Amino acid sequence: MMQISDSHNQKRSLFNAMNRFIGAVNNMDQTVMVPSLLRDVPLDMEEMKEEVTNGAANYYSRRDMHSYYILLKSIRNDIEWGILQGDDRKKDKVTHMDMVRLEDSDGEEDLEKLFHYHLTGLHTVLSKLTRKANMLTNRYKEEIGFGSWGH
Repeated sequence: MMQISDSHNQKRSLFNAMNRFIGAVNNMDQTVMVPSLLRDVPLDMEEMKEEVTNGAANYYSRRDMHSYYILLKSIRNDIEWGILQGDDRKKDKVTHMDMVRLEDSDGEEDLEKLFHYHLTGLHTVLSKLTRKANMLTNRYKEEIGFGSWGH
């Protein structure tokens, strides 16, 4: 039974975090009517200040709002529909050592690769746990003779 005190813990649940993310991306998608207007627009004001001091070369080395828009929509789709397992993703395959380098790097991390690495791992673990739960359920049914009741 869920109690009122559980609502704080519920806010920290993976399911609710995914729902908040999907809601935010859906809101973004409904608000942004012309995504192409986001091209070449820095994501935040700090990037804009840095570009003014470092010049145009630095400007094109960073992601703009349009690329983040596409990234966020792609991640939302991966959560809702699963990660593509074709040739498209083979080039994006991240090993454990790649992940450690991505997380420890001083520069901007590749959030999409980190997300896919962790989502794939979470999916694998949840699939194994699902099989275990199904095995336990079937074993219990065998023990109590549930399978013979229907015949």
